Amino acid sequence: MVKGSSYYVIKEKAVPEVLLNVVKAKSLLETGKVHSVAEAAEQTGISRSSFYKYKDDIFVFHDNTEGKTLTFTCEMEDEPGLLSLLLSIIAKYGANVLTIHQSIPINNMATLSISLQILPSTKDVSSMVEDMEAIDGVRSIKIVARE
Repeated sequence: MVKGSSYYVIKEKAVPEVLLNVVKAKSLLETGKVHSVAEAAEQTGISRSSFYKYKDDIFVFHDNTEGKTLTFTCEMEDEPGLLSLLLSIIAKYGANVLTIHQSIPINNMATLSISLQILPSTKDVSSMVEDMEAIDGVRSIKIVARE
């Protein structure tokens, strides 16, 4: 079997603490708040070997989405204005809507598929998804593809 790279999008609450601390350590180094891996590892409570083992394999999602197409599905109640609220949040963050497909509602629930172009001017994608999830009537949002 050929070993390749697979990518997953998971919520922060599902990520092991060591990996979150690697992200924090990388941020400390990138911002100049610390000057060495040893300092970053000490401040975040990880070993240097953990940092080196994972540093190239974990990153904050929004840092790597510019210029990409992001497709997600959304389950939402069949209520007037919900789609408009969702689209207003996308517009607020500056993403470009490429496609929208909404199923016929069944049991007062509609499934929506939206593909977005993430532009250089698009604000934080993670925050955008969180804001969409916070809309009353939106049951779930799942990112299904990133190209």
